[in-house]
Amino acid sequence: MPKLSDTMAEGTLVAWKKKKGDEVSAGEVLAEIETDKATMEWESPEDGTLTDIYVEEGGKVKVGERIAFIGGEGEEAPPKEEEKEKPKEEKEEKPETEEEKEEEKAKPKKEEAKEEPEEKAEKPKKEEPKAEKKEEKKDEKKPEVAGERPAPKVEKLEEARVKASPVARRIAAELGVDLADVKGTGPEGRVTETDVRAAAKSKTAASLKTPVAAKVAAPSIKAGESARIQLSSMRKIIAQRLVESLGPIPHFYLNIDIDAGPLIAAREELKSAGEGADAAKITVNDFVLKAAVQAAVKVSRVNASFDGDAIVQYADIDLAIAVAIEDGLLTPVIRAAQNKSIREISELVKDLAHRARNKRMKPEEFQGGTFTVSNLGGMGIDSFSAVINPPQGFILAIGRITKVPVVDDCDQIVVGHRMSITMSCDHRVIDGALGAEYLKELRHLLENPALLLV
Repeated sequence: MPKLSDTMAEGTLVAWKKKKGDEVSAGEVLAEIETDKATMEWESPEDGTLTDIYVEEGGKVKVGERIAFIGGEGEEAPPKEEEKEKPKEEKEEKPETEEEKEEEKAKPKKEEAKEEPEEKAEKPKKEEPKAEKKEEKKDEKKPEVAGERPAPKVEKLEEARVKASPVARRIAAELGVDLADVKGTGPEGRVTETDVRAAAKSKTAASLKTPVAAKVAAPSIKAGESARIQLSSMRKIIAQRLVESLGPIPHFYLNIDIDAGPLIAAREELKSAGEGADAAKITVNDFVLKAAVQAAVKVSRVNASFDGDAIVQYADIDLAIAVAIEDGLLTPVIRAAQNKSIREISELVKDLAHRARNKRMKPEEFQGGTFTVSNLGGMGIDSFSAVINPPQGFILAIGRITKVPVVDDCDQIVVGHRMSITMSCDHRVIDGALGAEYLKELRHLLENPALLLV
């Protein structure tokens, strides 16, 4: 299973485009794979014959696991994992039982050594210790036959398949570590004692970081009233990213209300000029996106992100646009947006949004981005505060245009059009004054939309 996105841990094989036995060429589409963000076409990495298919359509597979075998002329597919693992299990179980036998043998010797002084002191009772020793030997032999041998059968199948040293298996059992979750650093990926102890430490550290979450129990579900819906891969990533953002990133918020009257007038003028007949018509949102980019060109210090002991200042403005889809949210990216006209931005946004909703995007089309614009105005939201998409420095939240009473230049109360914009900033990158400077430039551009058509 290929890793088709930076956050992908597993993939769902949606459909095979080739059948077992088909000839394939490098670059030819083999299958469709659904990641945590989109459904993508997977191309053959080489020429050959699709000798075997290990995962059927609809199957979920972790990144790196086998899904198919492409062989050369006359080359046969390797045996399936189940066939391979049987002899391996037997080999790995033997040293484990031998080690346990040695430990069991050592125990009676120690006990005998302890009992020697007692025997010397109580010479008349020589026959009793002998009888006791015989009983002990019988008892010790029983665990070897009845206790040690069946142990591998009770062991989890996943753990049995893992290559691990006997010592590593014993320590894993003591520390409560699942060997299937441990990455081996030994020869051929074999799990060592050091790997198990490191996994135990990281497990303990993770539990200490989130003590509150561990204590909170899920509410009970009554039949016919509620349902427990398993998280999709996308929702898992969204949850993870939000915690990564609101936890370590110090957010602060700046808000402005702009006069949207000139925007509406510019939009109406374009429609009356015949532009409205064009399928790729320019919308108010297109004006907002272009203004956000132009303002970042003027106030370039906001186009940055925090990176440990430095601030990364980006040369290009890679504009990310939040797009709501059925399972959650995607942020397609317009690369080097500062070099694109308002019409080019408009066309790209429509294309990216359409493919995002149909999960037909390439990884490079939704990864990265130097800042994001999220617009919920079309859904009737007056204003809101968005969560920064790390490692970006800020995100803009755009509300709907509303009619409000305003005082004009002649001190008369008139009907005005206002639009709320909230800027969520990473305080490690953007200070209040810098954010205010950016919003001042953004307001100027949106209240003078002709500047965006140049």
